[in-house]
Amino acid sequence: MIGKLKGVLTEVDGTTGLVETASGVSYLVYLTPALLALNPHSEVDLYTYLQVRDDALVLFGFEHKRQMELFKLLTTVPGVGPKSAYGIVSFTKADELRQAIQDNDIDFFTHIPGLGKKTAMKIILELAQKLKEDFTMDKVQMSDDDKVVIDALVSLGFKTQEARQIQTKIPKDLSIEEKIKAGLRIATSHKK
Repeated sequence: MIGKLKGVLTEVDGTTGLVETASGVSYLVYLTPALLALNPHSEVDLYTYLQVRDDALVLFGFEHKRQMELFKLLTTVPGVGPKSAYGIVSFTKADELRQAIQDNDIDFFTHIPGLGKKTAMKIILELAQKLKEDFTMDKVQMSDDDKVVIDALVSLGFKTQEARQIQTKIPKDLSIEEKIKAGLRIATSHKK
């Protein structure tokens, strides 16, 4: 297993680059946008993950260990392969991802190229349990009334993430109008 790779980034082609080691061997590695932005012939010291397939050995490079660990965690989600997981860690930061999971923020994931709503829900469901975050299924599967309440709160000036957090604290047995009023009361009580 290739766990770390140190050398010179000699060529970049699309999302991959050639890293030449001191021994003269060049490895073809998938690189994050930050690594792709490096100047040619830059020294790199990468954490790596080797995917073994029937038809190829694929090497993914990471800027730091935490990014690689997040990648490995994402690959444990059914339906999320190494390329999807790599795309997620390439376009997000670990703290942002953890917050999105904690907030059950499906929109955060659907803005990542190649991820749809179903995969986003799977990621939240699987990783919320693994990260031991406060989580309930009804936060992900909102009723139409709850969506209306969130839209109303957003139209009143709240950010989507704030509106979702407020919505989770509103009693379920209220009418839409009562839920919006309760949401405003909750929001104002937190700002005091």
